[in-house]
Amino acid sequence: MRKAKPKKRVILPDPVFDEVIVTKFVNHLMRDGKKNIAFEIFYSALKVVKAKLPNEERSPLDIWKKALENITPQVEVKSRRVGGATFQVPTEIRADRKESISMKNLIIYSRKRAGKSMADKLAAEIVDGFNSQGGAFKRKEEIHRMAEANRAFAHFRF
Repeated sequence: MRKAKPKKRVILPDPVFDEVIVTKFVNHLMRDGKKNIAFEIFYSALKVVKAKLPNEERSPLDIWKKALENITPQVEVKSRRVGGATFQVPTEIRADRKESISMKNLIIYSRKRAGKSMADKLAAEIVDGFNSQGGAFKRKEEIHRMAEANRAFAHFRF
């Protein structure tokens, strides 16, 4: 490689829960540099989650983490060109990419939902992810199905 790897930036923990993963999620959620609005959306979504699941003994943050865990894919397919043919090769996903993919899927599918505010849509997707349902969970299942279908090409892994 000609250039050196860029350094990973230090992400500060969020002010309420003191968790770095929350700040990463809010950074994905943020649009046009409006971080305060993104934090408000996230925190109000957790309040809605708490209201939707009142008999759950876990905290809303734990529910959100469990939902992220449920929608995190373990393998994905990458296109690999071998001798004129392109194969979809299943590969393991790095831990940081898993985290990023699950966050992005949660946000994408909550934006697609019908609802009033982004906080309500995000809360609904979090609850669905917690219950292993919803668009983001279906996306994970679809990724796993594609990897399973192309398992024969696993020996092309790089």
